[in-house]
Amino acid sequence: MELNEEIKIDAPRERVFAALNDAAILQRAIPGCEEIEALSQTEFSATVSARVGPLKARFKGQVRLSDIVNPESYTLTGEGRGGPAGHAKVRADVLLVAEGDHTLLRYAVKADIGGKLAQLGGQLVQNTAQKLAAEFFRNFEEIVASKNVNLAPAE
Repeated sequence: MELNEEIKIDAPRERVFAALNDAAILQRAIPGCEEIEALSQTEFSATVSARVGPLKARFKGQVRLSDIVNPESYTLTGEGRGGPAGHAKVRADVLLVAEGDHTLLRYAVKADIGGKLAQLGGQLVQNTAQKLAAEFFRNFEEIVASKNVNLAPAE
């Protein structure tokens, strides 16, 4: 499965990059996120509940950031397991382009899924992934654009 999108965020690039590396902000923005923990500057663990068609699963996994060019880009790789519902391996390339006071966030995601998730059919999984991504970015932009949220610069 592949997802590619471009999102305009009403915040400067440095602020968007810092928010993408802030576990508390990510937990608020990720649909179904029960917990997220920064294990290091470049590694996170998370527990996320999600419904895909008739399946409801609780995924536990880890992600790692690499090829980091602050505040411009990075690559995210991760793996999650949802028990009998299945598993997923993900790679996402994220690019932030400054456009004045706004940021254009481009991402390209490739995911391999297995287990019952894979049996549901590619279109159902693809549609659910697109819906969850759209919800994440709505939440994320609302949080990042808020002047009430303080962000430490990402290192």
